[in-house]
Amino acid sequence: MKVRDLTELAARNLREAVLRNSLTTLGIAVGVASLVALLSLGVGLQQLVNRSVARAGLFDTVSVRPRQNTPFGQPGGGGGRRTPREGSNLEPPRALDDAARKEIAALPNVLEVNPEVRFTAEARLEPNSQLVLVSGMAQSSQSSGTLDGMTGKFFSGPDVQEVIVQGDMAKRLLEDGKAPTALLGQEITLRFAQRQALPPPSQQAAADAPNQAVGPDEEAMGFSIVPSEKKFRVVGVLPGSDSGGGPVGFNNAGLYLPLAVAEKLQVVQGADLRDVARTSTGVGQRYAALNVRATGPAAVTQLESSISHMGFAAFSLIDVTRNLRTFFAIFDLFLGIFGSLALAVASLGIINTLVMAILERRREIGVLKALGAANRDVRQLFFAEAGVMGLVGGVAGVMLGWGIGRVIQFGTMVYMKRQGLSSPNIWSVPWWLVLGAIGFAVLISLVSGIYPASRAAQLDPVEALRYE
Repeated sequence: MKVRDLTELAARNLREAVLRNSLTTLGIAVGVASLVALLSLGVGLQQLVNRSVARAGLFDTVSVRPRQNTPFGQPGGGGGRRTPREGSNLEPPRALDDAARKEIAALPNVLEVNPEVRFTAEARLEPNSQLVLVSGMAQSSQSSGTLDGMTGKFFSGPDVQEVIVQGDMAKRLLEDGKAPTALLGQEITLRFAQRQALPPPSQQAAADAPNQAVGPDEEAMGFSIVPSEKKFRVVGVLPGSDSGGGPVGFNNAGLYLPLAVAEKLQVVQGADLRDVARTSTGVGQRYAALNVRATGPAAVTQLESSISHMGFAAFSLIDVTRNLRTFFAIFDLFLGIFGSLALAVASLGIINTLVMAILERRREIGVLKALGAANRDVRQLFFAEAGVMGLVGGVAGVMLGWGIGRVIQFGTMVYMKRQGLSSPNIWSVPWWLVLGAIGFAVLISLVSGIYPASRAAQLDPVEALRYE
């Protein structure tokens, strides 16, 4: 049977039972709509997580820390899980100092290496004062998307006495009722613990008066700890955490200083006391951690491996997102299964419709066979009818699922705004989902038509012609 004749016969048969065929097609559309709506929600949530991390440039950032010298397989190794073969190729743990920083910066695909400077200080804006976590912020953060929603401006230079304040901290420093942006242009006094290097013991003994002698603990450390104060002008205010604002990354804090300024403050960090307890033979600046920025996410895995083999512990959010992608794959699988249940129910409607059509068209089938139509031609006719219902139902289902997704997104935006929160986009319908849903609907329809088509092809033409 020619394709033109097959198409004409299938279209005529579908028109003769419009109501029944329309209801069957509607069942397919509802099944496809549920599938598209659920999967688009899963895809949207996955893209939301990826955007939240990618906008901060964290997919191309590696955090480097000193690796603890612990036996293989025990907690505290700091380098992640390693097989004995991998562990045998790693260098012994090393100090994370200036020499290590230069060596890491010389690795391929490294854009910049910045120390992680974090310390606790007292922020004072008369008459209020608050303990706050202060973090150094690199100049490259200006273009990474971490400061979206900030009021004010970024640091005017790498060495300026300026500060960016997180919204919640700004509220606590200001008088009740004032908006966080009222802090712009004001000066905040930071009081912190500062390191002061000690002179050599011979010079120190000659210079120190008896009542100003350095304690044995400080002499062993090689530095003394003194209180220090500095004033910083507020140039930017970040959104509060209740509105989903603030930088996303390794260094969330209440106040942000230019990284170069934070380094020059010589603040006391936890790693200082840890290194003193471990050894007193170190020379030069040591770092609690270094943040290494790669040329792109594709270079992160190789960079992590190179840094680990240098004797340091390397970590990136790529490691976390591997597990996260597994979770979303399983999540999407379950959403697809639940969405396909409605499509499975619709397939029963297709079988019912085509079986009823066989009973109603037995004489027609007998005439076709008497005129020379083969069993294959009869099967193709019923397959064509099932495929048309699947195609129309798939297209209508995608449109219906798109509309359901838009309603869900709108409802989410209204709810989030009433709660005073930002309204993220949690819904997405990629092109592969559209084509996949339509193709799946056609496939289910064709599979559902196998039994009716085979039954129609097996009809005896003589018995079919006698049927009234």
